[in-house]
Order: sequence, then structure tokens, then C-alpha cells
Amino acid sequence: MPETRATLSEIAAAAGVSVPTVSKVLNGRPDVAPTTRQKVQDLLDRRGYTARRATSSGGAGLIDLVFRDLGSPWAMQILDGVEELTYRAGMGVVVSAVHGRHRTRPDRRWIEQLSARRCDGVLLVLSDLSLSQQSQLDELGIPVVIIDPAGQPGAGIPSVGATNWAGGVAATEHLLGLGHDRIAVIGGQPTVPCSRARVDGYRAAMNAAGRKIPAGYVRHGDFNAPSGYREMNALLDLSRPPTAVFACADQMALGAYEALYERGARVPDDVSIVGFDDLDAARWSAPPLTTVRQPLTEMAGMATRMLLALIAGEELDSHRIELATPLIVRQSTRRPA
Repeated sequence: MPETRATLSEIAAAAGVSVPTVSKVLNGRPDVAPTTRQKVQDLLDRRGYTARRATSSGGAGLIDLVFRDLGSPWAMQILDGVEELTYRAGMGVVVSAVHGRHRTRPDRRWIEQLSARRCDGVLLVLSDLSLSQQSQLDELGIPVVIIDPAGQPGAGIPSVGATNWAGGVAATEHLLGLGHDRIAVIGGQPTVPCSRARVDGYRAAMNAAGRKIPAGYVRHGDFNAPSGYREMNALLDLSRPPTAVFACADQMALGAYEALYERGARVPDDVSIVGFDDLDAARWSAPPLTTVRQPLTEMAGMATRMLLALIAGEELDSHRIELATPLIVRQSTRRPA
């Protein structure tokens, strides 16, 4: 009769090896010494441990990290969070991007490439999968974790996000607390869940404060600076432009800065601006940007831990995790003139 099931850490300690070595044995990889493999396998057998997603051929020690937009400034923060943990686990990282500006899913060839290079697991950033792709990955035994999903993750697909709604509330309440009544929002694409949640948080805070949202005050960009520039100009063209703007991404906030500068308006003397992300550029903008911090590196680290656990055949305690989004107050907001 098998002994009580142990964690991989306990099995590694009993065998005198590292957790990645136990994971390699569990998933049938060839790069383990025969004596070590037998010792670890005996312990795994006694504890009734089987790899829930092990492939018949074993993996190549690789994780695929797929970005929707590899050129975005937050891509490096995500990569930092992934690389540190995969390095310690002895895994390599293959970085790629979804091709096509408006696409959120990898194309058909991507699945074929995953299979060819015997990938162990996949991290998707602001992307999603079709039902067919989910089924193919499941058949291949390749686990997936999504970071900041672009759609509703499929049943059983783990994901790590941020408290976007609460962040939208905090940004708007900050502006209300300074005495602003005419507060506009520039969201990302309305089809993207994190964008909808941030705009919904803005609406909730405005409603809770008894403030009506004027026509034209809810705008939508695409998270990038040019769209922030465009929508800020549209707001300034209104008969009663806002005195404060919540831009649902730092890049859109910086685009709004440029539009205001060209119109001869000053931040925050004429218009207060709040962003979302807390990218490095937020701290060094002029003036430094008040923003909601999205813990991108921590999100990536959490998703990587979850994926490594799945690769090792472990069960997850939770399939949906959201990390807190605190407000970082700098010099881009003040009381209205």
C-alpha cells in the first residue's frame, strides 16, 4: 500500500536532491543520472505520486512565454518575474508574441512549434486560447497559466490578475477627494476584461459620490500612448472639459500629457492625471505620475510558481489569483484651480 502522499519538496529532501530533479524524474526527462533516477522513482512509487500532466516523451526543460505585445514597456517587468524563478528551477524560457495588432490568440503554427520543441508549459500574457487550442494543449500534456487574461479563461485554466476594479475605484476616489467633480476616464479596449473592470471601478466611485458622468467623459483607447493623446484631445474639445482624467494605463496617461502640453495646459495645475501600472516611466515623467500600481513582476512570479507546480504534477490551491493594486500618489494630481 502506498505511503501518505508527500510534496515534491519532501521527496527531494528524502532523496537528497533538488525539487527540479524530482520534477525531471516525475516527467520522464532523460537528463538525470540512473542511480539518482531510481532513488527518486522508488520514493515517488512508495508515495503513490504520478505526474498528472506528464507527456510520454518528457519535456525539454522549456517554458513558452507568449506576449500579446512584446514591445510594451511592461513586458520586461513580466520577463523579470518569470526568468528569476525558471532559472532557479533549471528551466529555459522561449519568448514570443501574438502576431497581428488586434489578435489576442497565438496562431495555429504555434501549437505545432510547441509540440516540436517538447515544451513543458506555457505562460500567456494578456492573451487567451481558443477551445481547440485548449484541447490540443491538454492532449499534449502541456499545462497553461494566463497572466492578466484578455478574455474569460477556459474552465480549469489557472490565471493571475490584479484587482483592476478596486484600482479604478481608488484612482477615482483620490480625484474626488481632491475636490474634482469633472472627472473623465480613458479606458483600454472595452472588450478586454481588465479595461472593463477599471472603467467599472471609475463608474462605481462616481456613482457612490453622487456625481453624474457627463456625455463624452468615458473614452476608450488601446493602452498605448497615441490613443491617450487622441482621447485627451477629444476631451479638451468638449464644451466643458474635465479637470481630472483617470487613464487606465500609464502609457495612455503619458499620451494625455503630450496633448495637454501642446494645448498649453499644465499638469496638474489645469488638469490632474492618474495612470494605472506604475511603469518605470511614471516615476520619471514631468511631473511624476500619480498611478495605480499593477504588481506585474509579482504577478509573473506567482504565475510561474503555479506553472512549475503543474509541470511537477501538483494540484493548485486556487485557479484564480488577484494581487492588490495600491495607489501611488506623486505630483500629477492636485485640487482643482
